Amino acid sequence: LGFHLSGTVTEPATASEPEVTHKVAISFDRCKITSVTCGCGNRDIFYCAHVVALSLYRIRKPEQVKLRLPISETLFQMNRDQLQKLVQYLITAHHTEVLPTAQKLADEILSSNSEINQVHGAPDPTAGASIDDDNCWHLDEDQVREQVKQFLSQGGYYGSGKQLNSMFAKVREMLRMRDSNGARMLTLITEQFMADPRLSLWRQQGTGMTDKCRQLWDELGALWVCVVLNPHCKSEEKSGWLKQLKKWGDMDVCPLEDGNYGSELPNITNALPQSNLAQDSLSRPRRTVFSRAVEACDLHWQDSHLQRIISSDYYMSPSYQREGESLLFNPQGLPLWLDHVPTACARVDALRSHGYTREALRLAVAIINTLRLQQQRQMDIYKHQKKELLQRNVTSTTNLEGWVGHPLDPIGCLFITLTETCRMDDDNSMDTGGKGDPRPPVYHHVPVWGCPDVGESYLTLALEVALMGMGQQRIMPEGLYAQDKVCRNEEQIVSKLQELELDDLLVQTLRKQAVQLLEAGPFSGLGEVIHRESVPMHTFAKYLFSALLPHDADLAYKVALRAMRLPVLESSAGSGDVGHPHHGISIVPSRYPRWFTLGHLESQQCELASTMLTAAKGDMLRLRTVLEAIQKNIHSSSLIFKLAQDAFKIATPADSPPDITLLNVALELGLQVMRMTLSTLNWRRREMVRWLVTCATEVGLRALVSILQSWYTLFTPTEATSIVAATVMSHNTILRLSLDYPQREELASCARTLALQCAMKDPQNCALSALTLCEKDHIAFETAYQIVIDAASTGMTYSQLFTIARYMEHRGYPLRSFKLASLAMTHLNLAYNQDTHPAINDVLWACALSHSLGKNELAAIIPLVVKSVHCATVLSDILRRCTMTAPGLAGIPGRRNSGKLMSTDKAPLRQLLDATISAYINTTHSRLTHISPRHYGEFIEFLSKARETFLLAQDGHIQFAQFIDNLKQIYKGKKKLMMLVRERFG
Repeated sequence: LGFHLSGTVTEPATASEPEVTHKVAISFDRCKITSVTCGCGNRDIFYCAHVVALSLYRIRKPEQVKLRLPISETLFQMNRDQLQKLVQYLITAHHTEVLPTAQKLADEILSSNSEINQVHGAPDPTAGASIDDDNCWHLDEDQVREQVKQFLSQGGYYGSGKQLNSMFAKVREMLRMRDSNGARMLTLITEQFMADPRLSLWRQQGTGMTDKCRQLWDELGALWVCVVLNPHCKSEEKSGWLKQLKKWGDMDVCPLEDGNYGSELPNITNALPQSNLAQDSLSRPRRTVFSRAVEACDLHWQDSHLQRIISSDYYMSPSYQREGESLLFNPQGLPLWLDHVPTACARVDALRSHGYTREALRLAVAIINTLRLQQQRQMDIYKHQKKELLQRNVTSTTNLEGWVGHPLDPIGCLFITLTETCRMDDDNSMDTGGKGDPRPPVYHHVPVWGCPDVGESYLTLALEVALMGMGQQRIMPEGLYAQDKVCRNEEQIVSKLQELELDDLLVQTLRKQAVQLLEAGPFSGLGEVIHRESVPMHTFAKYLFSALLPHDADLAYKVALRAMRLPVLESSAGSGDVGHPHHGISIVPSRYPRWFTLGHLESQQCELASTMLTAAKGDMLRLRTVLEAIQKNIHSSSLIFKLAQDAFKIATPADSPPDITLLNVALELGLQVMRMTLSTLNWRRREMVRWLVTCATEVGLRALVSILQSWYTLFTPTEATSIVAATVMSHNTILRLSLDYPQREELASCARTLALQCAMKDPQNCALSALTLCEKDHIAFETAYQIVIDAASTGMTYSQLFTIARYMEHRGYPLRSFKLASLAMTHLNLAYNQDTHPAINDVLWACALSHSLGKNELAAIIPLVVKSVHCATVLSDILRRCTMTAPGLAGIPGRRNSGKLMSTDKAPLRQLLDATISAYINTTHSRLTHISPRHYGEFIEFLSKARETFLLAQDGHIQFAQFIDNLKQIYKGKKKLMMLVRERFG
């Protein structure tokens, strides 16, 4: 009916649900749906299935839908009776809903001065809007608010970030269809973002928002720039947006442009390269995520040169150039657009986003022509300054604002604009957010319209501009978020570049641009001289290296080797201990930012080196240069270790013989790691040392001899003996190398020399290993034993000496074992209450050893035991063991074993017995000073043990009785305890 469509939509029954019918009504105007209602009550940003079904039915089967004139026309044809009949029937059909309204309207119509009577005619909802009225799609605003609020409240979980991105994509789609709801929907989204309760929380706590959240805010800011740059919006619309943007920007909780740090970025409309980097952050204006959009409101499209660029493919300079026109065209007569680059690209993005694809392309081409001309001029400038710059070896960079990682993503914008034209697939629309992994696009060359150069296509331009942007020398921005964004943006651009199938034309572009970047001096991140705080080129160079390698290996290596540097880690004086790189904070005065992403950048540097090593396999000269670059530029030991392991893996494939040159590179890197980490603590050190020995073994005998001989520059004495020499001397190593006898001897001799040197340097930790390593060589073994004896009195603990003593006994040197055990005893002190001390077993073993050697040795050790051990139970244990068998069972040749048990009344056991009795007496008094009733039973048992020892003496029973009397006298206050003593001992 006129501009109103109504119908019923039936949903067929399912297994669980009966059939349902919904009443649907749709108003439309100039091919747009302007309002919808449906009985289903489903609320969503998008129309429900029933509205879609009715619309499709009307589109596909127009002849099935009866078309009537607007209702006002029908009413016009009725006479008074018919009209009265219609109204009464209408009221009867809906009397509950309509009657109050009908009565009110009737009253107003009958009153001569009512408002309704001031206007001729009456409204007709089915008649459509007037031709000047705005027409826009129906948008359920409450629903948009509700959904955004819900997604934000999930804080990036459950894919809500994806949902919000898909809403942003929806806004872009609306802009492209020139649907005025795009800006409206963006306003609603922004209002909800600004109302996010987490904003004030983050602000109070001073914590940064999450990365996911930051990215959403970035996209929001960029979308507003697009909206306000709409080339055909009305000025009142623009001023409305400006007011709104300023209002949001002035709110305290409004996020700042560069994360949570004061911004260093120049203004979008007048970015002069020479602004002062060290400018005080307080004097800088506060820049929010909306600042760029606010500034973009000042930009207009009225410039006649700009208008000509975007409206014609064939706009060229006239054959004669008027004064000042040289700024508008390049020497070939093609138009230039000299706007600040990110601003110019924002215009391209706006054109493309608002559906002006052809215009966006034309402007993109003009921007690239401008960049090329600038690159040429910069190279000319550099040629004149080259000598002086190389002498000074420092440069100031001219780009304070990097294009990669920039909030407006200028390079990504140009790349997409140019490549979209070259896509082969039928679906030329933008990807509106993830259904599975999209297949990589297929591109073909589309010649640049109106361009005189035949070899030029939009695809070659896209590649060229990406390379220019990535290669631009720029200062590392301040703050974690901005630095992170640089890495992320770089990876995004590289992954887009990797989708390009490189043909001759693209390779030509790649080579030309790589050469220019190498020769462009300080204007390029790959130039000979770069600023110390320059963003590193590792990720970019890795792409360039892999892309160029099959076509021009020399150029590929030139680029990658040039990019290996990481100047921020070089100390400012240019010298510095390689082992202690100054991590994290640059050493130059504090105005430089901290490099938060340094770890990531170093791992990218390592990736680049690894890629080169892999490619250089088998080429001795190339491997040498790559190795030198690694040794000069990489400052992290763990990364050099990773490279050494990579090189080793590539050099030793499972199915073919090893690559010796690459193996040597792995070994050399491993040796460097050893030197770097020798004096610093490193938790992976053991693993590194073991790996190095494995690597040297693969290289061969000479490598092993070499590391054994220069052990002190690579290993600690402990590592050298317990890991290195032990592994080298193992059966496995000898088998692996299939050595003959002289070679085995050479290796063993080196290992023994090392062992003795280590034992001298650190006897405590290396003596035992040294003895083990020298076992097979009499002279070396004697020397090692002598080192132990010399160190025993000063530098060794009793436990180390006991360990070596036991080893000596095990090897069949009982007398040497006895000597070391005696030395160990002199270092020991066991108090009366240390009856669980770990050295007790060693003491018992030492006494058993002495006893087995004979009476003389036992007589020698007992005074040492008496002096060192004051624990009664341990002493009585030794005494008991010594009286059970006759001494001298070890049967040393030339000694006779008398076979007689020893008497406790005579030396040397008499001394031990006296010491044991006096230990029991002292211990008893010590225990009684702090005894509690719950220990009484235990104490009585202790006294029983004491009695057994007392009774070993001739007058022992008398001594014990006196001892008990003494106790009763001194401790008579402890009545209950003394009663128990009497009960047991009389």
